[in-house]
Amino acid sequence: MNDRDTFLKNFRGQTIGSVNAQSSSDESFQNEVLRPILKLQNDLFTASFINYIEKNKTDFYSQTTEKKMSIIENAIQKDIKFRNVLKGMIIGLFTTDEYAEYKKNSSSLNKRMMSMLIERLKSQVKIMETNVNS
Repeated sequence: MNDRDTFLKNFRGQTIGSVNAQSSSDESFQNEVLRPILKLQNDLFTASFINYIEKNKTDFYSQTTEKKMSIIENAIQKDIKFRNVLKGMIIGLFTTDEYAEYKKNSSSLNKRMMSMLIERLKSQVKIMETNVNS
């Protein structure tokens, strides 16, 4: 393992969630790689989404909670440029071996990444409002 890979694994921290012999390869990748990266990059994802809604002049903060959740989903699912930026924030923290594993099943793993990221942003709507209002 090269210095970059060692650094990344140490920097990201431990596996989040359980991984055992019955875990699928996607589930193992999710818990060993994706969850620690999403946790590490959380503040950057939040700042990136706030910038996205400001740049797109979306009237996010005056919406109902339900509408805010919809805006988050639509931004990530339908805006391909924004989605690709978010994917890059995640993939950039893969080791070379993890990237090789990711390439084998990128479609399924991309769905997992974006689904997890959507849920993460939805859970932080109140925090986003507080940060903007302060």
